[in-house]
Amino acid sequence: MRVYLNRRSIPERIVTGAFILHSGVTKWRGTPEQAAALHGLASAAYPVLRAIPPTRFLRLLAFGEAVTGAALLSPIVSDQKAGALLSIFSGALVTMYWRTPTLRKPGSIWPTPAGIAVSKDVWMLGIGASLLMGKRDVRPAF
Repeated sequence: MRVYLNRRSIPERIVTGAFILHSGVTKWRGTPEQAAALHGLASAAYPVLRAIPPTRFLRLLAFGEAVTGAALLSPIVSDQKAGALLSIFSGALVTMYWRTPTLRKPGSIWPTPAGIAVSKDVWMLGIGASLLMGKRDVRPAF
């Protein structure tokens, strides 16, 4: 078994992976009220999700978060693969933020108080892109 561990990516992978894994484990034991609230928010941004019952949606979301978090924490998953998974996951959340007008101030990208919890996912998208691109030392051209 090969270990794909880049020392420079360890802090961001541990912090982000632990946060997402914990979120997934917490959602796995979520209440029907939590399922309905998250399903309502997500299905407003992605109408195709309306066909999925709220409790099933919550379980699928929890599973997706747990897999994403575990991949980030696993040293046998390369930075590029973990970054791709994180970028897809956080990209969906950022898109949901963008598609939900009540989460943003009118005519602006800046969040309303209700949107702050979702708007922070842009940081995960940046971390995912950073992992996906890989970290190479850049030498001056001169």
